[in-house]
Formats: sequence, structure tokens, C-alpha cells
Amino acid sequence: MSSARRQLHLNLFLMGVGHHEAAWRHPRTDPSRLSDIRYFQELAATAEAAAFDSVFLADGVEGPTPGANAWVSHFEPFTLLSALAVSTERIGLIGTVSTGFTEPYNLARQFASLDHLSRGRAGWNIVTSAGDRAARNFGRDRNQDHATRYRRAAEYLEVVGSLWDSWEDDALLLDRVAGRVTAPDKLHEIDHRGEHFQVLGPLNIPRGPQGHPLLVQAGSSEDGRDFAARHAEAVFTAQQTLEEGQAFYRDLKRRAAALGRDPGGVVVLPGIVPVLGSTEAEAKALDQELDLLIDPSRAVGTLSTLLGVDLRDHPLDAPLPPLPPVAAINGAKSRFELVRDLAERDGLTLRQLIGRLGGGRGHQVLAGTPEQVADHIELWFGQGAADGFNVMPPILPEGLDLFTEHVVPLLRERGLFRHEYQGTTLREHYGLPRPANRYTDRYPNR
Repeated sequence: MSSARRQLHLNLFLMGVGHHEAAWRHPRTDPSRLSDIRYFQELAATAEAAAFDSVFLADGVEGPTPGANAWVSHFEPFTLLSALAVSTERIGLIGTVSTGFTEPYNLARQFASLDHLSRGRAGWNIVTSAGDRAARNFGRDRNQDHATRYRRAAEYLEVVGSLWDSWEDDALLLDRVAGRVTAPDKLHEIDHRGEHFQVLGPLNIPRGPQGHPLLVQAGSSEDGRDFAARHAEAVFTAQQTLEEGQAFYRDLKRRAAALGRDPGGVVVLPGIVPVLGSTEAEAKALDQELDLLIDPSRAVGTLSTLLGVDLRDHPLDAPLPPLPPVAAINGAKSRFELVRDLAERDGLTLRQLIGRLGGGRGHQVLAGTPEQVADHIELWFGQGAADGFNVMPPILPEGLDLFTEHVVPLLRERGLFRHEYQGTTLREHYGLPRPANRYTDRYPNR
């Protein structure tokens, strides 16, 4: 595809009443709406009206640590995305599900169901779940080590893909005259026996409109990059500088090409937190208002867990103490490295670091005018650091409204973003083909 026709991809990352950790305390948000499905339907409708490729839901399978804030309602992805599927028509619906604490058969069935319900708009954000708190909710004392989690994830994906293909596209006959519901030779027992799973198959639902839902991944460690290069079709990532973004982009595309994949089939989407104002001063004032609402004790506790160092008695106005080597971290290795590098590069004190992380957990926070945000997006897109962006408004719904009303029109004026959808499925929005069925290829002469 020529550079003149290359178009941005925009995904809306839905999180509570905004991505700033203190958004719920700001007077321009209403956290009481977080248990109201209409709130999420309105956000999805706004993003769809602006022709965003997709909306995305993060998820975890553990409760908050003692003393941390917990939402009254935190919908799990399949329930919420199914509700959004019937209130929207075109926007993609991406949900996070862990390979560590679910079974492949159930997940394959759930995503196939969502793909049918949405007429081809389902996407799976694949995570391996770091940390031990989640493991203790599933009968384990601690989580698996980092490398084992990724081996399990690779086998998990093989099983799920085989199950999605276990119905060939023309397996469903519904032949009333002959009394045949399905073509028996076009349903396949996958009979998988591996290190982590034994699954017979076939799936108990026909192949979805997209064949396979869009596969998304967000890890940036070595294991994460290898997994993304081999399997992912869209990659959510976090880089702080253009140079870091370019390096990640080149590395991931190179790895995909080395595996025989089309690098254009791996869409890279860094996260951005656009703090918008009619002037730069107005935007920075909102950013400061939010930072002042951060609870330092809670933020320090969260950071301690991430970095593997107890910072609760560390002076807020001092630099970080020595940190463990990344090899000692069994949690989110890439996020550990991002936070460590941010603190070292900018010489941040603990207080400054929790302020920087409060806005977007390590993603870029852009406080400025719509023109400044559009300039930043165009720079990263044009200079080989991004294929689009994972948009993370600091407060919702206001931040999304401002972005769609003021930034999106600028991107369209510059020829960078669509005016309307060109396709109907999530794969079509991302310019990706429908995967061939492995069993149809295996038995071509029936």
C-alpha cells in the first residue's frame, strides 16, 4: 500500500471514568454510572460515530489489594461487549481474556459467539496474567514463571485456532429435505494432546464471520515480542519517546518478517492519553488538577508491586532506590523496564514518578491543544513509530468528546483518517484478510 493511501487506526481504550487514576475524583466525571450499561453504550456510540476501528476492554481476575480503591462495578468483557454488540453496528469489540486462568474450549466458544452476535466484530486481547494474586483465586499458591506462561499461551492459541477451524465454513447444511443439519466430513475432532492441554473438539458453534477474531497482544518483553511477531495482528504498546517507538516498531516488524509473515499484517498501536484544552495552558491546568487528586499512599503501593521493591517508607521527594534486575521480575517485565527507564532518563523523584504514571500508567500523556495532539499523532505515524493509536482519554466522557470533535477532524483534513467505515468486520477495519480454514486446505478434493 502506498504512503498516500495509508490510514491511521484508532482504538478507544475504555476504562472506568477515564485513564487518569484520579479521574473518579474529578468533578467532571460521574463514577456512579460505572454500573450503568447505557454509559458504556454511549461511549461506544461516540467512538463509532467518529469511525474508530474498535473499542477495547482491559480485564483482570483479581480483586484490589487491601487499602486500594475498588469500583462498585467492573463488568467482565464478554457480558459488556455482547451488550455493546447489539447497540452498535460497525465498531470492533476487543476484550481481554487470560490464557492463564481460562480453558481454551470455553474461550473459543465465547469469542465465536461474540463474533456471530456482532456480525464479525470480535477481537481477543491475549494476556498471560502476571502476579500471584490472580493465581490464588484459582487454586494455586503462585503464578507460573514468565517463560512457562508464554509457552502455555502459544499452545493455548494453537488449540483455540484449531477449534475455530473445526467447523469448515460450509459445514452447516440445514438440509430439511435430506434431514442433515451438518456435513459430518466438515466437522473435525482436533484431538489435541500437549504440555498443558488435552482437547478433543470439535467446537459446538459454527465458524464465526471473521473465521478467527482479531488477535491482539500487549506484551513488550522478549517473550512478549516473540509471541506478538508470531501470532498478533494488532499490538498495544507503550513508548515514551519517538526514538523508542521507532525502535519497537522496527523490531516487531523485523521479527514478523523473519517468521514469514507480512509485516503490514501486524498493526502497532502505542497508547496516548490526550489531555485537551483550547490552549496549552488550559490543558496543562487540567493535567495538574488531576495529578493533585492522586492519593500518594495508594499510588506508592501499586508502584511497589510493579517494581518488586517496598517503597512505602521511601521519601517522596527522593529518587528511586536501587531496583532488582529485570530477570528477577516474574510479573510485567516490559512495564517494569518502562517505569525504570522513565525514572532514570528524566531523573524523577518518587513523587514525580507517581504523577507521571498516574495519567496513563506509562503511556504517553499529551497535554495540549487539538492541533498539538494531531501534530504528535502525525509525527509518530509518518516517522515509522506507529500504525495508529490506542486512545486513552484521561476523563470520560468529556475527553472522548473533545478528541472526536476536535482532533479527529484535523486528522481527516490531513488525509490521515477515514471519514466513514469502508468495511463491516473488525478485520476489514484493520485491513486484514479472513484466515483460511486449516481443514479445508488439508482436504481440498472432497
